[in-house]
Amino acid sequence: MKLQEIYDVLNEISPFELQEKWDNAGLLIGSFDDEISDIYISIDLDEELVKNAKENSLIITHHPLIFSGLKRINYDTYSTKLLKELIKKDIALISMHTNIDKTHLNKYVSEEILGFKIENSREFVSYCEVNMSFDELVKYVSSKLGLKTTKSVRCNDFIKKIAIVTGSGMSLIDEIKADCFLTGDIKYHDAMEAKARGLSLIDIRHYESERGFNTLLEGLLSEYLKKNKLKAIITASKNPFEFFIEGETVE
Repeated sequence: MKLQEIYDVLNEISPFELQEKWDNAGLLIGSFDDEISDIYISIDLDEELVKNAKENSLIITHHPLIFSGLKRINYDTYSTKLLKELIKKDIALISMHTNIDKTHLNKYVSEEILGFKIENSREFVSYCEVNMSFDELVKYVSSKLGLKTTKSVRCNDFIKKIAIVTGSGMSLIDEIKADCFLTGDIKYHDAMEAKARGLSLIDIRHYESERGFNTLLEGLLSEYLKKNKLKAIITASKNPFEFFIEGETVE
């Protein structure tokens, strides 16, 4: 099957033109004329996935391997090391990043994984009415996402309305109109800023809030795959971080 056909299906599901200007979604490695034998879906690329992937296959990731222009390819960085192996094995790479964040992923995590009802949404941000105490909300969200340690900022003991942005969303703080903001990659100074604004925070982490990409995309492609007698291979790239409580490793 031609790569062009698969690309067109993905573009119909979530148009690549919707990606942010700074993003690099789309076909990153390969040619639209490539013949594809197998399809892999993963939130990220890692060495184990590339090693085990078959030749002449396609990998669809959420995060792009390449964000900005490469001035040299000397195989000593994350992207160039994997790029070398992908080219050697004739493996194509398509990334669906901010385009699918806007059209599907944030809503999928909010409703299907966290179980909230979206009242309204604007591109990356989903708003939900929860009417829970802050403690209840932290416990509930941590359970749904499998977080054994959760970083939070308490400004309100009772939370009526939440805003959710999967991945890293603190750059959107100026437009958040809610009692509590759920997003990942929250830094110290982000917490201080939110505290000054009276905005509670729950850090749902980057990897954990977006790993639903795999099952989401498999579901969106299910009819196409069935029709063409194809099967998507779901691969779980590993979170590079480890977490410790009193010296003991936890997830």
